[in-house]
Amino acid sequence: MADTSGADHFVALSECHFLNPEAVAEISGYYPNTARWWKSVQGVLRAWSGELPAKRKPPIASTLIEYMDEAGVDVCFCLREGMMDISGGVMSLSSNQFMLEQIAPYPDRMYLEAMVGPILRRGVKHAIWELEHLVTNYDARLCKVYQPEDSGPLDDPGMWPFYEKACELGVTLTMHTGMAYTYPQPSAHTHPDTLDKVLIDFPELKIVAYHMGWPHTEELIGLAGKHEHLYLSLSGIVGWYQRAPYRGYHAIGTALQWVEPHKIVMGLDLPFLDTKRVVDWVRTLQIPADLREQYGYAEITDEMRAGFLGLNLAALTGIKTDKRIG
Repeated sequence: MADTSGADHFVALSECHFLNPEAVAEISGYYPNTARWWKSVQGVLRAWSGELPAKRKPPIASTLIEYMDEAGVDVCFCLREGMMDISGGVMSLSSNQFMLEQIAPYPDRMYLEAMVGPILRRGVKHAIWELEHLVTNYDARLCKVYQPEDSGPLDDPGMWPFYEKACELGVTLTMHTGMAYTYPQPSAHTHPDTLDKVLIDFPELKIVAYHMGWPHTEELIGLAGKHEHLYLSLSGIVGWYQRAPYRGYHAIGTALQWVEPHKIVMGLDLPFLDTKRVVDWVRTLQIPADLREQYGYAEITDEMRAGFLGLNLAALTGIKTDKRIG
C-alpha cells in the first residue's frame, strides 16, 4: 500500500519560471542563437523530464495554477526567465513587470521571486535599485542570482555590493549552482566553490543553492555543512531523481549526513505538467533499507518530508503555512 502520510502537508515550490509568449516569439524569429539555446534546453529536459508532449500549455500563471491545484501545491514562488545573452543583451524572455501582472490574480498562492540580473553586465547599482524596489514595494521574498548569463562568477568582487544590499534587506538569494545547462553560458561562473568566498565574507547571507550543484553535488553538500546559511534545493533535478530514484536516494542521503533536514528545500524549474510527478515523489520519499544499511543513510521521517515539501522554504521566506488547497 502506498504511503499517504504526506498527503496533507503544506507544499511550497520556488523557481517556477514564466515565459512571455510575445517575447519568446519575437526573439525566436529574429536572433540566430535562439535555435541553439532551445536545443541545449532539450538536453537537460531529456534527463529531468523525459519525453514531453509536442504541444504544451504556455508557462504562464493560468497554466501553473491548474497544475498547482492538481498536485496539491499551496504556494509557488514565480520568476522571470532572463537568457538575455541569446539576444546579445537586448531582450529577456520575460520581465519582472510581466511577472507582477501574471501573479496579481492569485494572491497568497503565487509570490514574486525577483531576478534582477545580469547584475554585473547591467551595472550593480541598477540591480541594487531593482532589488530594493521589488522587495520594498512588491513583497519579493526571494531573489534569484543567475550568474551563467553574467560576465563573471558568483564570487566576482563586483558582486559584493549586491550581497551587502541583500543582507541589509534580509532577502534570501536563490542561486543556480553546478553546470550551466544551456548555450552559450559558461559553467565556471556557478561552480559550488564560488560560494565559499561569498559566505566567508557574508556569513549572514542566506543562499539557496539550486539543482543540488550537479554534477558537483558532494562539493556543494560539504559547503552546506560548513556554512550555516547555505541551503540545498532539489529544484529541477528532482525531476531526474524521480525518474532515476537511486540518484535521489544517494544525493539526499548524503546531504542528510552533512546538514540538518531543515536545510533541504523543494523547487520546480520544470515544465509545469511535471509538478504532480515530483511533488508526489517527495510526499512518499523513503531511502530503501539496503542503502540505509550499506551507506549509513538516515530513514526519511514524515517530519523531514514536511520540511522538504514546504515548511523549510516557508521558514526562509516568512510565509504562512496554512493550507491554501484542500
